[in-house]
Amino acid sequence: MKHMKFLTFFFCIAFAVFACSSNNETDSSVGGLPDKEESLATDFAKGADISWVTEMEHKGMKFYNTSGVETDCFQLMKDLGLNAVRLRVWFNPKEHDNWCNTADLVTKAKRAAGLGMDVMVDFHYSDWWADPGQQHKPAAWKGLNLADLKKAIAGHTADVLNALKAAGVTPKWVQVGNEIRLGMLWDEDAALSGASYDVRECDVKDSGSTSEEVKYRENFANLAAFINVGYDAVKSVFDDAIVIVHLDNGYDNELYTWFFDELRANGGKWDMIGMSLYPYWTMLEHKEYTADRTITECIANINSVARKYNCDVMVVETGMECADDKGNLASASVLAEGKRQLARVLKECKENTGGRCKGVFYWEPECRPNQYRLGAFTEDGRPTVIMDAFK
Repeated sequence: MKHMKFLTFFFCIAFAVFACSSNNETDSSVGGLPDKEESLATDFAKGADISWVTEMEHKGMKFYNTSGVETDCFQLMKDLGLNAVRLRVWFNPKEHDNWCNTADLVTKAKRAAGLGMDVMVDFHYSDWWADPGQQHKPAAWKGLNLADLKKAIAGHTADVLNALKAAGVTPKWVQVGNEIRLGMLWDEDAALSGASYDVRECDVKDSGSTSEEVKYRENFANLAAFINVGYDAVKSVFDDAIVIVHLDNGYDNELYTWFFDELRANGGKWDMIGMSLYPYWTMLEHKEYTADRTITECIANINSVARKYNCDVMVVETGMECADDKGNLASASVLAEGKRQLARVLKECKENTGGRCKGVFYWEPECRPNQYRLGAFTEDGRPTVIMDAFK
């Protein structure tokens, strides 16, 4: 969640043929955008990313409803009022026991679809985690020239989605990249890099470096091309799937304006903008922020980018404090505050965005307090009051 400074660029040339700008309502390349009346009538997604669930089950973890009845995690999410599931996919996570590979994704997607829940696929384009501090290309893609790298992106995207199609699952949304504020598919060779701006050594997660030397060079043209290759591959398999470009720091309008102006100027395509919204992390990083200020600015940002780029928006990741510094369940007052914050996010996204915000997804709520601070379950696998916000 680290936030780094970047230059803000303003472009007056609108590439309406490629991006979801105010002039592209009839451009099929960015997906049909509903008018306001239709948009308001669209179902609002209340979802969760529960990509860890199969690994947790493999380790013997079980899930229970508030009455203590053991319940399948997917069914439990549905019982809690959720109607959608988000699932990440890594290219070749063999060094991490193959969790979140294509086969694992298909297994989980079938379980969600079998319950009538909508599915979002989140491509990381990496062998493991991809987020602002780490956007490392798969090991098998290192050394590929630019043309072959694009083919690899297209092939991986289509292969995963064709596996879902063969299993009878049709995803409603597909993310092309995960939290790509700093771009994706970094490379030390600027001609191959997909960084959105120069990434210093000290900015790379777990590098242990304090050096401010540039490690990965900016090449936004490549980044836009990589996004477009993924976009086209999605549409080649599921023409109606909504393609999402996802950034972190949903409260930061300057970031979103800079990034999507740059993406549009480079001919990038997208159907929907995805945001991460984490009041807890924002307050840790910016002492002047409160949870409510973070939420208020995120809602304002949703409305701003929806107008500017004439496209829908979704909070694809959020989460509230559920554990203390020692990995124990947080106090009742902290959990109640988490429920309040989440309820506000859900309410305002649904009611105060003119129908442009299409949903909210909680990131890994099924986690125990000792696994992840912003989960939403107890140590014995029961939902906390935070999850009541979805009802």
